[in-house]
Amino acid sequence: MTLRKKIILFTSVFMFLVIVISHTAIYFLFYRSASDGEIDQLHIQADALVQAIAENNSLSEEEMGDLLKAYLPANGIIRIINETGNDVLPVQVRSQRYADLRINYTTTETSRIVQDDTESHFAIIEKPIIWKNGDIVTVQIANELVYLDETIGSLTYVLLFSSAVLLIPTVIASIVLSRFLLTPIQKLKDTMRRNIHNKNWQKIDVEKRSRDEIYEMEITFNEMIDSLKENFEKQEAFVSNASHELKTPIQIIKSYAQLIERQGKSRPELLDESVGAIDSEADRMQKLVEQLLLLAKHKNENKKQEVNIREIVEQVIQTIQNAYPERRIQLDAEKGNYKIHGNLDQLKQIPYILIENALKYSETDVLVSMYSDAGKSFIQFKDFGEGIASEEQEKIFDRFYRVDRARNRETGGTGLGLAIAKEIIETHSGKITVESDVGKGSTFTWELGEKH
Repeated sequence: MTLRKKIILFTSVFMFLVIVISHTAIYFLFYRSASDGEIDQLHIQADALVQAIAENNSLSEEEMGDLLKAYLPANGIIRIINETGNDVLPVQVRSQRYADLRINYTTTETSRIVQDDTESHFAIIEKPIIWKNGDIVTVQIANELVYLDETIGSLTYVLLFSSAVLLIPTVIASIVLSRFLLTPIQKLKDTMRRNIHNKNWQKIDVEKRSRDEIYEMEITFNEMIDSLKENFEKQEAFVSNASHELKTPIQIIKSYAQLIERQGKSRPELLDESVGAIDSEADRMQKLVEQLLLLAKHKNENKKQEVNIREIVEQVIQTIQNAYPERRIQLDAEKGNYKIHGNLDQLKQIPYILIENALKYSETDVLVSMYSDAGKSFIQFKDFGEGIASEEQEKIFDRFYRVDRARNRETGGTGLGLAIAKEIIETHSGKITVESDVGKGSTFTWELGEKH
């Protein structure tokens, strides 16, 4: 069953049940109220009759009959019944068919509504009195509820008509509502199907209407398509760049291997050059593969603990200083809270990448500063190299992007370091920015996140 049919069926059935329950309650409440009113009115007549009989107990049978006739209801019967169920006096009746009402001798006062064979309703009051001979007899007075039956019949037709009046618009409204709700969903489904088959990243034309949940769904879908398209294009570019970067050292290694095979025996001096080139390219390819694996690894590592960034930076500076004794890495750290909740192995990569990047592209000292400002903590990595042009600064965090490809080839860069650092920092709710002037150097600022 389609969602449209479910909405229409559910709405219609629900409304039908509401109508049936409410109209049934109205019917019975009205019937109960009207019948109680008839009973109360008949009680008044019965009380007056009993009092008149008591006051005129010495009247003759004929006179007593005239008295009963004076209290006879407009559409009813009065009879006096003895213990054997026989009439003490002739029955006073407006219509002979009322005489067929069931005779009921009782010594207690009763009142009820009954229905005869013609489905007419009668209000009946029965009261015990002491007759002139000392016997206890029952005065039975009944009245046909003609107006009540007519009113109930009219009420039934009104309720049926109102049910139809309510139910038909409800069905129409459910059809309109289902169309309003499902049309954009159908458009969304069709667009998704076209995107699956055609891979054209098609978006939905968002209609101008109230900003309801469907509007938000359409906006979110378009944002998702933009995000998927962007990620897909980045993935394609990543795969293309990665294959290109791997292809170059492989080709160089293969070329030198072929050179050794052709001329290595006759020209021994080529061996040192070829082995050196093969070893260099193999190292560069190994580093590239490690960084590619590191990118994938970061997406899956979720182990976190409290980490003191200052201690990490000090350890990394000491390690790199030992590897580059001829270079000077200066640390200027103010007091502050440099503790965050994060992955230790990932966070160690950030100072390694940024310090090595600074050493690679400058010939002078590297300055690392740690300070707090406005409740936040920052770490800056400053070099005094050739700097980065303003139009290049936003691109340097893209994977495989290099400002100067020729120079990066000489320094062994892969174009992945800053991309890895940015990804780790953002994973830990931080932020990284760069300020640079051409010829004056660059400053990378790491703003810490997830503080305790």
